[in-house]
Amino acid sequence: MTETLAANRLQVKGFGIVAFGGRLSYAAREREVAISMDDCRFTPIGVVHSDYAEKKDAPRQGRHRDDVSTLEVFEPYEPALQDVETCSHLIVLYFQDRGDRSTLRTRTPWGPEVHGVFATRSPNRPNPIGVCTVELVERSGRLLAVRWLDALDGSPLLDIKPYSAGVDAVPEATVGWHRKGDLGKR
Repeated sequence: MTETLAANRLQVKGFGIVAFGGRLSYAAREREVAISMDDCRFTPIGVVHSDYAEKKDAPRQGRHRDDVSTLEVFEPYEPALQDVETCSHLIVLYFQDRGDRSTLRTRTPWGPEVHGVFATRSPNRPNPIGVCTVELVERSGRLLAVRWLDALDGSPLLDIKPYSAGVDAVPEATVGWHRKGDLGKR
């Protein structure tokens, strides 16, 4: 079961967000100039090369497979890679361009219950931005060989950040609807 949303019908006024025919505007405080969300655009910095041509080919979580994928960073962004080879692990953000942007609620592989997509890792969501922690295997110029990426081949690469266990790891974190240990077993 999925629940969908027509973008041109969304109206959420309680938090200063209002959509008109697909245009979304945001004002943080009363009397503040509204920022048009039409200006909220991302420019891909590269492209993902992986063995996963279709959704059915990709693992549910990147850590479930040891396949090596390649992040190709476009030439204008090569200077931003300086010192990336000193990082053992990276956080990769990519656009899940084949996700269904109208999905709001979904079932997961871990049970028959329906959950809001913001409580899941489903690629089908209003803004299908994928986030994956990967191991950096090798840098070769603008190419980064990485392990544990679950992105489909040709996915637009949005950003790369260093993973820091001291900052990014939260060992006591929980997802209340998961049965103990389920997330890491599939």
